[in-house]
Amino acid sequence: MYTHCFQYVVLKNKDLPHIAELKREITIWERTAKQLSAASPEERAVQEALNAKAMAVTMLLHQEECRSSMLKAESWQKKLSELEESHRITDMILLVKSIAVLISVVILFFLSNVIPNHELGLGWIALFGSVVMMILSGIKDLEEVMHKIEWSTLLFFTALFVLMEGLNQMGLISFIGMKMVDVIKLVPKDYQMLVALVVIVWGSAFVSAFIDNIPFVTTLIPVIVELAESPEVCLSLRPLVWALAFGGCLGGNATLIGASANVVCAGIAEQNGYKISFKYFMKIGFPMMITTVFTAMIYLLIAHAGAKWNAPDYSECT
Repeated sequence: MYTHCFQYVVLKNKDLPHIAELKREITIWERTAKQLSAASPEERAVQEALNAKAMAVTMLLHQEECRSSMLKAESWQKKLSELEESHRITDMILLVKSIAVLISVVILFFLSNVIPNHELGLGWIALFGSVVMMILSGIKDLEEVMHKIEWSTLLFFTALFVLMEGLNQMGLISFIGMKMVDVIKLVPKDYQMLVALVVIVWGSAFVSAFIDNIPFVTTLIPVIVELAESPEVCLSLRPLVWALAFGGCLGGNATLIGASANVVCAGIAEQNGYKISFKYFMKIGFPMMITTVFTAMIYLLIAHAGAKWNAPDYSECT
């Protein structure tokens, strides 16, 4: 039974061996001194000797801990200098070429939304930038480059966005958005802004934790716009958009699949020998998500429900 209970427990002392031995010795001396009754002068003398021994070992322990911390600081600085030396920029010309290609790709990303009637999508722009970068860097071994690509992460994104488009076509995401809208419409108009901010920020946060936040927010934007323009409510669009942005962005930090960056980081970590499981990520990410979303909600309520930033004209509300 004990083997089953503790099979996943890492039994490892974080202290250095000699420091752990000193702590164990102090515990033994102090425990032995406490066990004496000190009823006679001889027992009191032995107890005082044991306490003095424990005090001497404690002082030695403090000295060893100070020495170990200094060694750790020196070791950290040494490792940092080694990393800086091993990862320093060796080809300034290639760096300039890389920056030029990166800036060009970013500019083309912006222009793709401005220039009308063009067939050049974001994917083709990114592919064009990668090909240009390979040509400028003089890479001849294409297999080595292909080996470094995170194929598992790309396949995961492919399957995830196919799933999200399927859920979108089924109307599940729109259904979730409309249910949030129905809850807001049931509230009296004096409290609709307060309830709308709470419902949107928390609803989008929890949904984005288990559904990729990019397609979810994209699908919910028309629903939010329709809610703000609805004659049944008296709401401004800008606070609702901020609530959706906060909820969708911060909610994606809760789980491993909540945001694209989480999946990319986990894939790179696993490639380097550090596996991040869904459970382990959620154990840390979910409490952080709750904390950050709660902070964002307080800000939204103070700014828009309390201070009436971007408040609608209630005289025009029927």
